[in-house]
Amino acid sequence: MELSSQQPGLEKLLFRYNPAGLPVPGAEEELQLFKQLQQDFSHQFKQHFPDHLANKTIVVVPSLTLDQEVLSKIKGALYYEERLLCLLMLLRMPCTHVTFVSSMPIDPVIVDYYLHLLPGITGYHAKERLTLLSCYDASPASLTQKILDRPRLIARIKKSIPAGDVAHIACFNTTPLERTLAVAIGIPLFGCDPSLSYLGTKSGSRRIFLKAGIQMPPGAENLKSYEDIVHAVAALKDMYPQTKKAVIKLNDGFSGEGNGVLTYPGIADKRDLFNWIHHNLYQAIKPVAQGLSVEKFLEKFYQMGGIVEAFIEGDIKASPSVQCRIDPFGKVEMISTHNQELGGDSGQEFIGAYFPADKSYSLAICEAAQLVAEELKHKGVLGRFSIDFISVKEPGGWKNYAIEINLRKGGTTHPFLIMEFLTNGHYDCTTGLFETANQQHRYYFASDNLQKETYKGLTPKDLIDIAMFHGLHFDGTSQKGVVFHMIGALSQFGKIGIVCIGASPEEAYGYYTKAVAVFDAETARQPAV
Repeated sequence: MELSSQQPGLEKLLFRYNPAGLPVPGAEEELQLFKQLQQDFSHQFKQHFPDHLANKTIVVVPSLTLDQEVLSKIKGALYYEERLLCLLMLLRMPCTHVTFVSSMPIDPVIVDYYLHLLPGITGYHAKERLTLLSCYDASPASLTQKILDRPRLIARIKKSIPAGDVAHIACFNTTPLERTLAVAIGIPLFGCDPSLSYLGTKSGSRRIFLKAGIQMPPGAENLKSYEDIVHAVAALKDMYPQTKKAVIKLNDGFSGEGNGVLTYPGIADKRDLFNWIHHNLYQAIKPVAQGLSVEKFLEKFYQMGGIVEAFIEGDIKASPSVQCRIDPFGKVEMISTHNQELGGDSGQEFIGAYFPADKSYSLAICEAAQLVAEELKHKGVLGRFSIDFISVKEPGGWKNYAIEINLRKGGTTHPFLIMEFLTNGHYDCTTGLFETANQQHRYYFASDNLQKETYKGLTPKDLIDIAMFHGLHFDGTSQKGVVFHMIGALSQFGKIGIVCIGASPEEAYGYYTKAVAVFDAETARQPAV
């Protein structure tokens, strides 16, 4: 293995490599190398991150290393990799290089679209510092696995890092596969050690909430079997008779796609209720993910475990989240808050998000998130993560329930990064407001799920033409407008991501409704040939 110039002190460990040139995944050799790389990242973070002119390379690996069967239920899941194209905004730093690796090649029109957004940097200068690499593989395997299966691609990634640059990997989530990739390339991960992944499961989240002393829905965690589910569902109703529905969640589910909902019958007698649950649970579970059978859902549950908890009811309720970051020195930051818009038949599918969250509860959830983040810091968590809540309006005010911890980037990460990069602004958790560099407040509405059958067939070039003609673009002078993402999914799936930035929540959502109206009108008529 060729050592990067920024990784001193690893030579003595290289002699323990196997003949193939890499340690066995998960073996002690790999763990020791990874530990050394992460220790080096602390030095890199302190010395080079604050320096706008430092020579550094960010290797972006936007792999959704998640359960591929559940992920396959999301239309256009392959193009979710494009969400991290927002990290091309890092090229605004004139000495920074970015290597972006994807499953399939990114259309040059899409790349040009992002580079055009860069403030203060020409497209030519940015392109000179951008390397795009592809696996040319559209299979359902995770991107990280595809890279690991291609040693020559790994060699090209290493070659893309200029001599003397410090470098690290930015990824969507971290698993043992990302750890193996980091060791193979010889650079650290800016993310959580995969050995701590339990803390980001549904069961691990409940344990952390309990230690932090914050409120969560009644329920039970660390369940493994069908019998565990039966007893947990029955005990929940027994202890909280007012509960109308139970939610059964896979430990490693995401975007609501790993959930199943059960509606309790109107049976008052406890024994009769238990018998009903025992005999009818299989038929009563309604998986959220479209096309996922109960049989397959339960098979996944037995594999990864999960929880049962009460479905929180309320006439007026919201689904806010808090995004946090822990740096290598243990500093905890509250980065942003969002109101998540959930939909679907179960009301649990992630549709989009408003930023920032409503001030009537945003300060309270930030305080709760701070307690959770402190617990995670003590466990050794590093990087970005989010905490989801359910907030219910009651006569005495809002009541906030912590739902889950996501030790990864998510659906609210890239919209915030886009606005942060474009406006050079910051979010103040104490005021609940985002302020640009010129001291103006900005808001946005973002979605990964603007999708219609009529949009199918629109190419990236068509999108850009339509956006430019109708003024659907971000204006750097006013710092308002629309930014698109997941553009590659449009032609095949009729699906596009969108971030709408305005001076008020109403203006931001107005950009969204305008975009929908424009696309509806453009696809309702056929252009002249």
